[in-house]
Amino acid sequence: MLAIYAALHTFVTTRFTREEKGATAVEYGIMVALIAVVIIAAVATLGTELNTDFTAIVTKLGGTVTP
Repeated sequence: MLAIYAALHTFVTTRFTREEKGATAVEYGIMVALIAVVIIAAVATLGTELNTDFTAIVTKLGGTVTP
């Protein structure tokens, strides 16, 4: 009986350990993708706002804005 329990325990432990590593890699991949999307959105938004601010500053100083 003990041998069956030990074999079953070993099987279950190795089975779940193998699947957890794959799930962890997928979860890390999803997190990296979401972080990249947030960074891209932040840079796009801040870039537009900074461009508007610098254009306003140059205009107030009497300069011309060149594209």
